[in-house]
Amino acid sequence: MVIWLPNGWEALAAFVGVAALGVLFVMAWLHAPQGTGARIYGALLGTAALLTMAIAARHLWIQHLPEGAVPACGATLNYMLDVFPLSDVIRKVLTGSGECHQVNWTFLTLAMPTWVMIASGALGVLGVGANFLAPRR
Repeated sequence: MVIWLPNGWEALAAFVGVAALGVLFVMAWLHAPQGTGARIYGALLGTAALLTMAIAARHLWIQHLPEGAVPACGATLNYMLDVFPLSDVIRKVLTGSGECHQVNWTFLTLAMPTWVMIASGALGVLGVGANFLAPRR
């Protein structure tokens, strides 16, 4: 099995964060909770959004480091999954390495981590607002 990561570990972690936001939104929509349940979903959505924004911010920080200050690239994900326990792999994936220093894609002059931060923030505000501030019927 080959796992290809276009921008390094942070890209994968941000993808997981955005996917978690999507799953939480669908769960909240299907469940349609009232009162405390809605607040729990709001807190989960806000937390997922903040964590995703933090991961994207780290990715953006690495992309803006000077050439000599970029962390060294680590082992491939396939190798680490074969050799290390899953908890170590997750820790290494979330701490990142230098593969994501290179900016491979921009839209309106903003790199992918910037767009992930913007989208996660907007989704977090929407999720918290819809579950905490919306009038209840």
